Amino acid sequence: MADPSTYRPAPGAIPTSPGVYKFRDAHGRVIYVGKAKSLRQRLSSYFQDVANLHPRTATMVTTAASVEWTVVSTEVEALQLEYSWIKEFDPRFNVKYRDDKSYPELAVTLDEEFPRVQVMRGAHKKGVRYFGPYGHAWAIRETVDLLLRVFPVRTCSNGVFKRAQQVGRPCLLGYIGKCAAPCVGRVTAAEHRELAEEFCDFMAGRTGGHLRRVEQEMQRAAAEMEYEKAARLRDDLGALQRAMEKNAVVLADGTDADLLALAEDELEAAVQIFHVRGGRVRGQRGWVTDKVEDVDTAGLVEHALQQLYGEGSEQVPREVLVPALPDAAVHEWLAALRGAQVDLRVPQRGDKKDLMETVQRNAQQALALHKTKRASDLTTRSRALQEIADALELDSVPLRIECFDISHLQGEDVVASMVVFEDGLARKSEYRRFQIRSFEGQDDVRSMHEVITRRFRRYLQEREQTGEWAVPEEDGALTDENGRPKRFAYPPQLLVVDGGQPQVAAAVRALGELGIDDVAVCGLAKRLEEVWLPGQDDPVVLPRSSEGLYLLQRVRDEAHRFAITYQRAKRAKRLTAGELDSVPGLGETRRRALLKHFGSLKKLRAATVDELCEVPGIGRRTAETVAAALASRTPAAFAVNTATGEIIEDSTATAVPRSGEET
Repeated sequence: MADPSTYRPAPGAIPTSPGVYKFRDAHGRVIYVGKAKSLRQRLSSYFQDVANLHPRTATMVTTAASVEWTVVSTEVEALQLEYSWIKEFDPRFNVKYRDDKSYPELAVTLDEEFPRVQVMRGAHKKGVRYFGPYGHAWAIRETVDLLLRVFPVRTCSNGVFKRAQQVGRPCLLGYIGKCAAPCVGRVTAAEHRELAEEFCDFMAGRTGGHLRRVEQEMQRAAAEMEYEKAARLRDDLGALQRAMEKNAVVLADGTDADLLALAEDELEAAVQIFHVRGGRVRGQRGWVTDKVEDVDTAGLVEHALQQLYGEGSEQVPREVLVPALPDAAVHEWLAALRGAQVDLRVPQRGDKKDLMETVQRNAQQALALHKTKRASDLTTRSRALQEIADALELDSVPLRIECFDISHLQGEDVVASMVVFEDGLARKSEYRRFQIRSFEGQDDVRSMHEVITRRFRRYLQEREQTGEWAVPEEDGALTDENGRPKRFAYPPQLLVVDGGQPQVAAAVRALGELGIDDVAVCGLAKRLEEVWLPGQDDPVVLPRSSEGLYLLQRVRDEAHRFAITYQRAKRAKRLTAGELDSVPGLGETRRRALLKHFGSLKKLRAATVDELCEVPGIGRRTAETVAAALASRTPAAFAVNTATGEIIEDSTATAVPRSGEET
C-alpha cells in the first residue's frame, strides 16, 4: 500500500488550467482517469489526510504510485479526452456501466439493392436504418408480422433470396402476401425500395398519412363494390392500428426525447433509459455499475450520457431529460454531437415528469433484481480467490491469473495460448497466442518452457526500457507508440499451466532462468483435477465443491479453448493454401482470389481451365499452370483430431490470424 505523499507533485507544479489526469499503480497500469476545471484544485484534494477521504477514494490513492495530467483548452475537450482514456485504459476505479445484454433493434438494410427487415444486435452499420432498442426480440417480430400485411418488405436471408432467384419460386411469405417477392420479379427494385421507405416512415412515427391512405382506399373499394379488396384493406388498417397500440402514446405527437433515471445506494447504481420518438416509447435499455469512485448523482448522469452517446451509434434527440444536471460542458458536447441545440434538463411538471417517475420505478426494480442476482456472484468470486490463496499458501489473493496451454495435432501445428483472468473474470483483450518455433515435433514440456520464457522475457524487456525498475514519472513508460498498454507490461500474481509436475517444473525453470521469483506457479492436471505445486511430490486436492477449484477449471478450460481454436485455424490455412503456395507465378493476391471465388481447395481442384480463367486476374497461361499443379498432387487425406474425434477436411475456408497472435 503506497503513501500518497511519496508521489505528490511539488507545490506549484500543477497548473490551474482545465485538464485530464491519470493515476497509475506500481506496475504503470492506469487505475483512474478524471477531469477537472482546475487541475491544481482537484488534484490537491487527493493529497489531504487519507483519513478524511471517502473510503473508495482512499483505496484508490493508496493503490496508486504516480499521477500525471494533460492540459486542454476547454472543459468540453476535457470531457472528450476523459471518455477516450476511460475506453482505452479501462481503469478499475472508474465508474463503468455494465450492460448485461445486447438489446435487439429493428433494422432495415437500405444499403442493399433489395432492403431487408430483420432483428439486429450490436454495433450499428452504415447504411442501415435502426428502430429501438426493444426489450425482447419477440416484440420486434410481432410488430413486423403485423406491418408486413401493408408493407410486404423482404425478411429472408441473402441465401434464401438467392435460392429463390435461381429456382424462380418465392418462399412461403411470398405466397401468403407478406412479401412482395422481388426475388422472382413481382416488383422491381425501385418499387421494393419504396415499400421499405414507407415501412421506415411508419416506424419513425409518421403514421397518420398511411392510416388515412389505407382508409380512403378501403372506402373507395367498398363504393366500387370490390368487397374482397375492401375487406383486405380493412384487415390491413386493423393491423396498422394494433402495431401502433404496441407503442403507447406517452407524450405529444412529434416529441423526440430520451429520459434517463437512476436508482443508487452506497455501492451500486442502476440507470434506465426510455427512448421516445414521435411521442411513443420506441425502446428501453438499462445498465448497472459498481460505485468504485466517490461520485454524486450528477456525475453518474454524466457517465451514463457518455456511454449512451459517446460511440456515435445513438442519435442525440432534441430533448434529454435527466434526474440531475451534469456539468455545462456535457450540454455543449451533446449539442456538438447533434449539430443543433439540445434541451438537457430536469422535468418539473406535466406528462414528462410523470413519465420520468415511471422510468425511475424501472431503475429501482432493475437495481433490486441486479442485487438479487449479483450478490451471490460477487461473494462467490471473492470466496474462490480466497480459497485459491489459502490452498496455495499465497501472501494475498491472486487478482491477476494467467494460464498457459499447448495445443497440436499429432505433433503438427504446435501452438500455445495465454489467457488472463482479473478479479475472477476473463479479460479477453489481454489474451495472447504463440507459435512454437524453436523446435519441430511434439514436446509439451519443452513448448511450455519456451512460451513462459518468451512471455516473461518480454515483460523484463519492457520494464528495462524505462531505465529503472521503479515506475518512471514520464508518460508512456509502459505504453506503446499509440499510447496503449504494452502487451506484457503487467506480471500475474498466479501462473497456471495446463498439466502436472513436468509442466510446472518447466515453468519454474523458465522463471528462474530469468531471475523472477515473485510469481506463484501451479499446474492443474485434467485426469483427477489435481493442483500441482513446484517441488512437491503430492498434489493439492481441493474439494469437488470448492469455488476455488471451479475457478481454476474455468481458467484452464478457457486456455484450452483459445489454444485449440488457434491450432485448428492454422491447420485449416495450411490445408487450403499449402498446395497453391508452390505454384510458380501465383502470388498472395491471386491465391486469395482463387480461394474466395471457389470457396475451397476441393472445388478449386475440380475446376476446368475455362472456369479458372473467370477469376479476375487469372489469365489462361496461369490457369493452365494452376490446373496442372493441382492435378499432379494427390488430395490430402482426412485428418482426425485424437483429442476430440473431430474429422478435419481440406475444404475448410482460409483462416486469417487474429490480431492477438504472438509469432
